[in-house]
Amino acid sequence: MSGTPGANRQGFLALELDGDGSHPAAWRKARHAPDELLNGSRIRSTVLAAESAGFHVATFADGPMGAGSDVVGRVNALQRAAFAGPVTGSIVLVPEVDTVYTEPFHISTQLASLDYVSGGRAGWLVAASGSAEEAAAVGRSFLEGNALAQEAAASVEVSRRLWDSWEDDAVIRDAATGRYLDVDKLHYVDFETPADFVGAGYSVKGPSIIPRPLQGQLPVVAQASLLPSSVDAVLVSAPTASLLIEELAEVRARRTVVGGGPAVVAELDVVLDSRGQRASTRLAELEAHTPWASSRARFVGTAAELVDFLADVLAVADGVRLHPAVLDVELEELAQLVLPELRRRGALKPVAQGGTFRELLGLGKPTSRYASPAAAVAGTGN
Repeated sequence: MSGTPGANRQGFLALELDGDGSHPAAWRKARHAPDELLNGSRIRSTVLAAESAGFHVATFADGPMGAGSDVVGRVNALQRAAFAGPVTGSIVLVPEVDTVYTEPFHISTQLASLDYVSGGRAGWLVAASGSAEEAAAVGRSFLEGNALAQEAAASVEVSRRLWDSWEDDAVIRDAATGRYLDVDKLHYVDFETPADFVGAGYSVKGPSIIPRPLQGQLPVVAQASLLPSSVDAVLVSAPTASLLIEELAEVRARRTVVGGGPAVVAELDVVLDSRGQRASTRLAELEAHTPWASSRARFVGTAAELVDFLADVLAVADGVRLHPAVLDVELEELAQLVLPELRRRGALKPVAQGGTFRELLGLGKPTSRYASPAAAVAGTGN
């Protein structure tokens, strides 16, 4: 991961690609044909545009469609990321996946499959639904507060164990003996939720039904308030843009005290001047339809002002995830005016063709926790 904060640090940029943008009225200002949302071309065009612009990471939000949208349904975030895998070559794909009303065994195998289809460019944005409607839809009791964090932590632990349940060399394809697997290198995970678990307790025997992911362990990303530990990157927000850098500095200071820890990623809503229209005017027009009730810090201004602000943020953060108000509009400005200037200033990490998410975060490939001591020593430093 990144080292001491300062002017010589380089960070990465992530872009949220869900729907028409992060503003609930974004669909009113979209510049694409309505049928693009139904045939997959929208996913292809936006993720390729983000990759071409030089973004390091694309995230895919999940959950209900925004109010007023004329699209009645869509595939989930993980499926959208999987669709984007084969058509991209450098951008990391990180879908939001819920941990409360989805089966942990299924989550782990689907994410491992995403790692394969993307060539090791996959991650997991952990979510924990606090919606009573979603609980009712699957016949489960409604959970909130600490129970959500407990569900999320258990799901992450199950997935990590299942990813490790196949050692890296478990697949041998020995034609002479007719053996495809070395069964001694497949392991039971034997997970059980703790006695004080608030939700519906469960156990997972394992092993997984597919081989270990290419990265060994997919990087796990989560909001600081949801999972303070057991993650590889923590998302940090603040009520205003002016307070964001202070909050990032505090998180980084705490991380330094404990001797390392997850990458620190800033969350930022973005509204930019575009085609002669001021950002404040654009935002006012959107707000007249539907207020934007976001808890993230918000930047409203010119591309040049955003470059200066992001340079300051990247001096203390490992990365920034941008949430464009209207994807079609903001992405154009970001690609033409913001990323090139940040790159010229040396504030951004190089984009690695065929690189993995773990490499972007400065992480090596871990050895399976179930591997023999000799194998673990041999795998050190991967």
